[in-house]
Amino acid sequence: PQPPTGVEPIEWMLLTTVAVTSTQEALERLDWYACRWGIEVWHKILKSGCKIEVRQLKDAENIRRLLVVYSVIAWRILYATLLARVVPEAPCSVLFELEEWQALYCAVKKTNLLPQKEPTLREAIRMVGQLGGFLGRKGDGEPGVKALWNGFQRLEDLTLMFKLLRPPSTEAN
Repeated sequence: PQPPTGVEPIEWMLLTTVAVTSTQEALERLDWYACRWGIEVWHKILKSGCKIEVRQLKDAENIRRLLVVYSVIAWRILYATLLARVVPEAPCSVLFELEEWQALYCAVKKTNLLPQKEPTLREAIRMVGQLGGFLGRKGDGEPGVKALWNGFQRLEDLTLMFKLLRPPSTEAN
């Protein structure tokens, strides 16, 4: 609204094919537009992580089935990314099953000793990112969806092995 001296102000215009006849409707369209980023990231996960375009399925029913599975995967990665940024200090169990975060911790820390307290969500997401190639250097920020995609794939196998190799539980079923 108040650009520096000598700089022309930017005028933003949102184009839509949906009628806008009131301020309330205009604000609603802006809310819709605000959701665009999340939708674009979700599609990026489908395209870059899941490589859905590479599949080249010709049958609509097969494409539908593939989308069902990959949509859940893309949702989890997007949800993990957002949740770790909104509530980073939450316990990681809000997103990870017990064996998942334990396998993750042991693999990344290269130990068979579990911590006294479960990691925070931010710590766990960064560990998943590390499994996927995220370096976590000082200026790297948080892991992106590609690193999380790769990390979650590795975590699936690590969790399976963790479950298979740990001693049997002494608790009654």
